[in-house]
Amino acid sequence: MTTLPYAFAEEGCYPTPEHRLLRDSVRAFTRSAVEPQAAEHDRKGTLNRKLFAACGELGLLGVTVPAEAGGAGMDATAAVIVHHELSKSDPGFTLAYLAHAMLFVNNFYWNASDDQRERYLPKALTGEWVGAMGMTEPDAGTDVLSMQTTATRDGGEYVLSGQKALITNAPDADVFLVYAKVEGRITTFVLDRDMRGLSTTGPVHKMGMRGSTLGEIVMDDVRVPAKNLVGREGQGVTHMMRNLEIERLTLAAMSLGIADRCLEIMLDYAAERRAFGKPLVDHGQIQRYIGESFAKTEAVRALVYAVARTVRHDTKNRIGSDAAKLFAAPVGKEVADAAMQVLGGWGYCEEYKVERLLRDAKLLEIGGGTLESHQKNITRDLFALAKG
Repeated sequence: MTTLPYAFAEEGCYPTPEHRLLRDSVRAFTRSAVEPQAAEHDRKGTLNRKLFAACGELGLLGVTVPAEAGGAGMDATAAVIVHHELSKSDPGFTLAYLAHAMLFVNNFYWNASDDQRERYLPKALTGEWVGAMGMTEPDAGTDVLSMQTTATRDGGEYVLSGQKALITNAPDADVFLVYAKVEGRITTFVLDRDMRGLSTTGPVHKMGMRGSTLGEIVMDDVRVPAKNLVGREGQGVTHMMRNLEIERLTLAAMSLGIADRCLEIMLDYAAERRAFGKPLVDHGQIQRYIGESFAKTEAVRALVYAVARTVRHDTKNRIGSDAAKLFAAPVGKEVADAAMQVLGGWGYCEEYKVERLLRDAKLLEIGGGTLESHQKNITRDLFALAKG
């Protein structure tokens, strides 16, 4: 596994020595611990729980949680670094990490009470517990406001009924952050796996990202103590939308990691392989694949890290995070496809890893908001800005 020494945009990515130290640490961890296990868990379709715990030991599971609460006390740039580096070896595992560290831990910390943090964060930060976030439903994906899951107050409890679908980590999760409607208002709850009436299905077989598991959360009159209400009734949309920005940004970072790795593989192969009496890299069409892939990847790097500096839990930059994911997601797939074309038949086989990375890359055009939703959001926000 090589690292490109000439990623020109990289110089402006890391604003502090702490960010550069984090990059070096995660890069070394990825090479030593993530890379060797990626193919096996892709074939099995299983989450590597031991690797998850190792991330906890490094402090990565709470990268955006303040130090006084047991986290690393870092920012969105740090979250981007972690997802970028991990995805160079195993985007599937990285997706499980994102679902836990961003969709559960980050979301939960910034919206939970002190009592809730004390009850749930310690085990989530070590990796003893795996978290999941339940938003998507069988008939409500991007259109989250049409969700049908309900929560009805009954004395000191809420009774939750409904079903969440396509939930990353659901089969492995120990704790769930779930959105449900209380009298028509979307509200956030934290649920334990052992609550009566709560069950999960799966894992569902997937095209890619197989190092993470996917399934459903089924709530059959689950009685949830009122103390597990996160925030207040009706605040779920605010919780959800605030967290979507860092989710989309880290998904964009995953696409960057895929593109980086595929470009490295492409370069190594083109330098070693000969065709028609000369190195593959001397052929014009191969130069086009390499040159365009490099330019796209550098553009993604500059955009994603620039937007990361503007994203915080208490500020909004939806137009930036939407733009980052809209631009980055296709690039990961395009560079992986170019790498497969350069490698030819070998790229189609498991040995060079490109076929796995290409399969993984497609999800990033769908998950965390489809490309079409980003186009809609950006257009709407631009017109709103133009009107003042």
